[in-house]
Order: sequence, then structure tokens, then C-alpha cells
Amino acid sequence: MDHEPSPSPLPPLDPPFDGDAAAAVPAPDSASVSAAVSASVLAPGGSGRIVLAATPIGNAGDASARLVELLATADIVAAEDTRRLHRLVQNLGVTVAGRIISYHEHNEAAKTADLLDQVRSGKTLVMVTDAGMPSVSDPGFRLVEGAVAAGLTVTAAPGPSAVLTALALSGLPTDRFCFEGFLPRKAGERSSRLADLDAERRTMVFFEAPHRLEPMLRALRESFGADRRAAVCRELTKTYEEVIRGTLRELLEWAESNEVRGEIAVVVGGAPEREPGRPEDHVAAVNGLIAQGIRLKEPVSGVADDALLSKRELYAAVLAAR
Repeated sequence: MDHEPSPSPLPPLDPPFDGDAAAAVPAPDSASVSAAVSASVLAPGGSGRIVLAATPIGNAGDASARLVELLATADIVAAEDTRRLHRLVQNLGVTVAGRIISYHEHNEAAKTADLLDQVRSGKTLVMVTDAGMPSVSDPGFRLVEGAVAAGLTVTAAPGPSAVLTALALSGLPTDRFCFEGFLPRKAGERSSRLADLDAERRTMVFFEAPHRLEPMLRALRESFGADRRAAVCRELTKTYEEVIRGTLRELLEWAESNEVRGEIAVVVGGAPEREPGRPEDHVAAVNGLIAQGIRLKEPVSGVADDALLSKRELYAAVLAAR
């Protein structure tokens, strides 16, 4: 099992908050980016728009100059957690001039209509979550959905992403992947979801809470096999960043013997390619279906697809066995 040592300390953003590290992160010169932001983000002619603004996932140094300018100039800043927003702007040395509102999964249904009215009236609304890109496993989708339906402008100030960071560091194939978010907490529902992913060939990225990592890894091992390659990515971009790579068996053993803390992403390799069988090994299956009154062409086609065989070769094998 590969166990990547912790990198050199990085200035953290989320608690535990390091004041000295925060002071070491200089705020970008807002004057130097104001014109560019005004041209690319703020709506022309006073028309309103929504900007989904990605925030650092741990290291405050990852905040973009565009994010800084948006926070300073937006009419409204909708934040998943206003306390974390205040820590972020303090860390960046930014003063939010606009109105700050709380917008999270428990109140977004009630607040979305009013926010859309504000945008319709010409306001610029910046949406931020605790970390990363809004609407990706975070609040924001309902706001975007409503804006699109209303014909309002939605854009983004892209930035840090826990999904892409974990994928890139995992050492697993990155050419095709899917994001599955959090697995269901209940064992039965979790097993059902994993059964749906049993044949998934793409690399899979999950989020998980530290106290549920062990049962999650156990469920992954039972569903995908102990030898499936995976990686546990912990505290990405923070001081104690750690990436553990190995098989699901090895990762479960690691989780069982360690007290795991922090924000976690789990990356799992896709299902391996199945080796095609020999046509003659599947003749009996075809003949069994024919005995039920099904014409030759249909069982040959179905069995060949399931066994990754050439239909022509299986058809020939059935005829040769007669």
C-alpha cells in the first residue's frame, strides 16, 4: 500500500484556523483586476446575473483574484454558512459591501424565489459554499435551475474542486470518471447503490464523513472485491494533506487501525474489462433457450452479448455441435 507522507505545511482555511498562516496570504490587488471582472462577470447595462464562485477547499492561497473582486463588489452574497464566509473574507482581507444572506439545503426552497427576483431586478448575486464549486454536492442547483427556467443569466468563477483534486492525486485513470457524491447511510440502500455500480468501468469519486469511512470501505470491498484499486484522499490542500493508495483490502485495514479525521474523498478504480469466453462454452445455454421454443437467432444474440462473444462465431459453434 502506498502511503504518501504529508507535504510541507500549507496555510489552512477551514478550522482549525491558523491566524499566522492567514496573515501570510496576501490579498490580491483588487484595483488590478477590477476592470477585467467588470467586463467578464458583472452584467452589462445593469441586468442582473448569478455567479457561482468556487472557494478554496482548504488552502486560502487557492482563492482567485476574481473571487476576491466578486466578494467585494457583488450586490448580494449568498453563502452556505455565513460564519465560514466571514472567516474566508477575513483571511483574504476583503470587505463585503453587499448584503450577505444564508442559503443552504434547509432554506433554499424558501429563499430561491426572492433571490431570483433580486437578480431579475438587476442585482449581481454571488453564490458561495463552504468549499469548492456551488451546486456540486452543495447548495446552488435549485438556484441555477430556477434561473435557467426564468431565462436569467448564470455564469461561474471557477476554481478549486475536491472532486478533480482527489481524482488527479489518486493515481487511478482520469480519462473517464464519474462523481457519486455521498453513498446512502443505511446499509441496504448503500448496497443497492453499489450493486448499480458493479459494472461501472469509469473511475468513481465519492465523498464520505470520517466516522463513516470504515463501513463505507467495507461495503466497497464486499461489492467490488478486495483487490480493486482505490485511494483515500484526506484534508486536500490543507496542512495535513494525506493520500493513501492501495487495494480496498489495504485501505480498510488502514482505516480500522487509524483514527481518521478531516474532509475525505474516496476514489475507486472502475471495473476491469471482462475477458470474452469461448463460443463452444456457451452452446448449451443457447440450446437451452431453443428448447423453450425460442428461434435460434434470438438466444445466439442474447448469449453472445452477455459473454462478449461474436454472434457469428457462436452461431457457427451451435451449428457445429448439432
